[in-house]
Parts: sequence; C-alpha cells; structure tokens
Amino acid sequence: MEDIVDQEVTSILTVAWERYSQYDAYAVRRNHAQLRLRRWVAILGVMATLFAILLQVHPFQSSDAVSWIFKVLLIASPLLGSFLAAFNTKFYANGDWLTLRAGAEEILKEIYNYRTILQNRLDRHTYLENRLQEIQRQVYRGISGEVVMRPYAGKLPPYYDSNQPHSDPGFKDLNGEEYLKYRVKNQLDYHTRKVNQFQRDRVRLQLFVLSAGFAGAFLAALGGSFSLWVALAASTATALIGWQELRNLDATVRNYSKVILELTIISDHWNNLTPAEKNKAGFYRMVQATENVLWSQNVEYIKSMQEALTTTKGSQGDLVDQVLKQSMEEFEESKPARIRRRKVKPDSRQAKRRSAQKSTD
Repeated sequence: MEDIVDQEVTSILTVAWERYSQYDAYAVRRNHAQLRLRRWVAILGVMATLFAILLQVHPFQSSDAVSWIFKVLLIASPLLGSFLAAFNTKFYANGDWLTLRAGAEEILKEIYNYRTILQNRLDRHTYLENRLQEIQRQVYRGISGEVVMRPYAGKLPPYYDSNQPHSDPGFKDLNGEEYLKYRVKNQLDYHTRKVNQFQRDRVRLQLFVLSAGFAGAFLAALGGSFSLWVALAASTATALIGWQELRNLDATVRNYSKVILELTIISDHWNNLTPAEKNKAGFYRMVQATENVLWSQNVEYIKSMQEALTTTKGSQGDLVDQVLKQSMEEFEESKPARIRRRKVKPDSRQAKRRSAQKSTD
C-alpha cells in the first residue's frame, strides 16, 4: 500500500513540475520575443530619421549608388518597422505570456503547499490533481482557447542546480528549515539579484534619455548644419521613452523591493523562534505567509505589466510613424533658411513677379 501511495505522490509531482516548466518556458520565450520585436520597431524608427538626414546633409547625385542605397533604406525602415509593429499587435498584443506566468506561479504555489502543509494528508495527490485541472482550464480561457505550446523536455525542476545551496531538488517533503532554505531563501536571493539588475537597467535607460535630450539641445544651440541632427536626437529620445514605459521598471523595482522586505521579515522571524516554537503550527504559518507574499507579488506584477501593455497597445501599429512625424517636424524646424527656401516652387516665384509688375503698372 505504501508503494502505491509513493508512486501516486511521485507521479502527480512529476506532472505538476512538467506543467509548471512548460508554462514557465513558454512565458519566458513569448516575453523575450515580443520585447525583441518592440526593440526593433523603435530602432527602425530612429534609423529612418538617420537616413533622411544623411540624404539632406550629403549632396549625392541621383545616379550615385550610395544615394540609392540610402533612399532604399529610408523607404524600407518605416515599412519594415510598421510590419513588425503590426505583427506584434496581431500575435503578442493579448499578453498571453502574462496569463501563462500566472498559471506557472499558481502551480508552483500548490507544489509547495503539497510538500508542506498537506504532507500528512492521504488525499493530497487528489487535491493537487484537481488544482492542476482548474489552473489549466483557467489558463486555457485566459489565452482565448489557443494552447500552442511545445512539450517540455528539460530537467525537473527546471531551475535545480546541485551546486547552489538554496536550489530545491523538488520532490521530497519539506520541514521548516528546508522550506526556509529552498523557498524563502531561494526567492529572497532571486528577487535581490533581479531588483539590482532592474535598478541598473533603470539608471542606464534614464541616462540614455537624458543624454539624448542634452545632445538635441546642444546641437540646436550650435546651429547651422549641426541643427539638422536635432531630429535624430529627438527620435532617439522618443524611442527610449517608449521603451522605458514598456519595461515598466519603476513599478517592478517597487514590487520586488516589497517582496524582499516581506521575505526578510519572515526569515528573521523564523530564525528568532525557539526550538519549541518551531513546531508544526509555526512551520505552517511561515509557509502560508510566504506563499501569500509571493502570490500577491505575482498578481501585482502581472497587473502592472498589463497596464503597461494597455498604455502602449494603441501606439503599437504606428510607433514608427509617430517617431518619424516628431523627428521630421524637428528636422524641418532646424533646417537653415537657405535649405528651406529651396522648397519654394518656381511657379510661385513667377506668380509673385507678375503680381509685382501688375501693381507697378
């Protein structure tokens, strides 16, 4: 009888880790793909502005091969950028990776409940199986009934590393100290590492935005031919600001900082308990508090990212056009008067002469 129970326990945990790994891998892949698309849309918008300026700065002949190359690139950049933006809107605008992330984190929460609070329950494998079914149906509805995912063929658990002291092997039941090490300390290390990475990205991105703005102001102050390049600085700043809004780093840093604080408090509280207080009740309270903190963080993160997607969703299809429009306006305003006068048509000058002659007569 014990062999049958152990077989059921091992089997359902394997299924749970497989579903978690599948959702997690697909969510990561989809997120990275949509970020790459957005990055290229912004880059192509800036490149179109650059090619437009180069065609004005360099007096290429119409038969010059370099001139034709720049003209082709000028036409191709916004077209390709608009195509990528439309592709992103069609296949990534629904934020399905966020639904999959929510499903993966909920499965992970149930895995740890199974291995801690429910470890003495004989019906825990039935409970976990039912919860897996519910979560998978929720994910199915959340991604509009289109489950196009590759089967997961990697190791289980996916992030286990025997060389890391806080890495969880994933299948044995846990006591208080093991849960503290494999779950609390593991997540504390992860969020600490990520929040420092996000902070570096946030500072670096802000410096780039400020540098682009300073460069535009400096070029405008120099005047002359330098003022032509104000358009490039303006389009670069616009693209960086859009990327900054998409990454939503400010909200993410605050979210992760809150998790670090709460997990630190939980860890300190457990370490300060006496051996008598580290009983089953104290252990279960630590598990419940930890899982609530992590789940709340996950919900808040997904909500903030959905809001960021909604904010930028309306401009996905015409991001290149927006960058070009703003930069070209700056470009036209920064042109020297002698260049702007070239656009006056001969017919209009002749009309002015005829009008002057009539008034003299």
